[in-house]
Amino acid sequence: MTDGRPAARRAVAGLVDRVPAPWGFVLAVFVGTKIVLSLVGVLALSAWDGVPGAPPADETMMRAQQHEVSPHRWISLWFAWDSFLYEHLARLPLDRPWPDFGFPLLYPFLARPVAVLLGGHTAWALLVVANVAFLVALYYAHQLGARLLGAGPAAAGDGRPAGGADPAAGRRFVRYLVLLPTAFLFQAALTESLFLALALAAFWYAEQRRWLLVGVVGYFLALSRSVGFLVVVPLALVLLRQHGWRLDPRTLLRYLRTGWPLLLVPAGWLTFMAFCRWQSGDWYAYQHAQERGWGITVQNPLAVTWSALTGSNSADALRAWCAVAVLLVVLVGLRRTELPYLVYTVIVVLVPLSMGPPVHKSLLRYLLAAFPVGLVLARWARRAVPDSWLTAGLALLQGALFVVWLTYWTHFII
Repeated sequence: MTDGRPAARRAVAGLVDRVPAPWGFVLAVFVGTKIVLSLVGVLALSAWDGVPGAPPADETMMRAQQHEVSPHRWISLWFAWDSFLYEHLARLPLDRPWPDFGFPLLYPFLARPVAVLLGGHTAWALLVVANVAFLVALYYAHQLGARLLGAGPAAAGDGRPAGGADPAAGRRFVRYLVLLPTAFLFQAALTESLFLALALAAFWYAEQRRWLLVGVVGYFLALSRSVGFLVVVPLALVLLRQHGWRLDPRTLLRYLRTGWPLLLVPAGWLTFMAFCRWQSGDWYAYQHAQERGWGITVQNPLAVTWSALTGSNSADALRAWCAVAVLLVVLVGLRRTELPYLVYTVIVVLVPLSMGPPVHKSLLRYLLAAFPVGLVLARWARRAVPDSWLTAGLALLQGALFVVWLTYWTHFII
């Protein structure tokens, strides 16, 4: 009787070879991070069983909600706080006035058809949507990183390095995205992965000069999170860069013919405002819900940051220093031709800070949107030694924060 193992290995290798690039690498990263984080999560939660004071009183209800989602911890650990508010929005009927407008609607609305396929399990549908979005984000990260980090002489009239795509650089960018300190939240039932996937896709298509797709993706980006419609600014800067930053009358007409789909980005947020008006009679129902529910009002983000840095709350100061560090990394590490990505980072960092101290607890979560940090780290890690040290350091930091998030101190991060 012949041994079938070599033949089986050849069959598996053949299947892997038929997976189009870069999906083989992307799927490996996705599955690998899912397995590692799930194992760490279950072990960390099991180790804290029976510890006095765990969970604290203010998280007891959330733990009960997690158990209702699933008795299996490797599933329920991915739900926390806002996850259950999104589930509530995903269940609300559309044939009566809505009482809640605390969040933009793309994420819970995407979960509705998925819930039908899952037998009405809305919470699981939210988790599926988030994880599919994470997988898509990794694909676009690979494509965008390979293009932006490719080496070569400057392209005439483009203002961008034109050495062609560098797949190795794309893989590094993907790796550093999943190594960011709170990147485990990309796999949670939250909006981080959806926003990132749409932002990366919008910039990828902008770099490809496929502006109609930029507009369509940007429309949904604006529906995914309130900061999304402001991404039209750095996307417009990509268009300006592609035309040499010229602003003469002839070029302005070219901008209008080429870049008109960018108008779809703010149209996405106007659609949400129209939904608020339809359901409540108030165009600003979202803003008013934020003010009533969380005390959020628009403030000077620099003053808010300074207050946190100099205040007596050490946790708020640490979060504010993280925001400063993100801005410094991209300011130092991005090149002049990457101005759109610097502007994007400033927007996604300062807009949450402009909401005032109520968002301090979630600042480490919101900083995940600043994907250009991963671009800078991937550029700095071109050599083996810094790559090894950065990888090890970030993996340890994320592991520590993941355990902190799981073991009843979720308010430090979300």
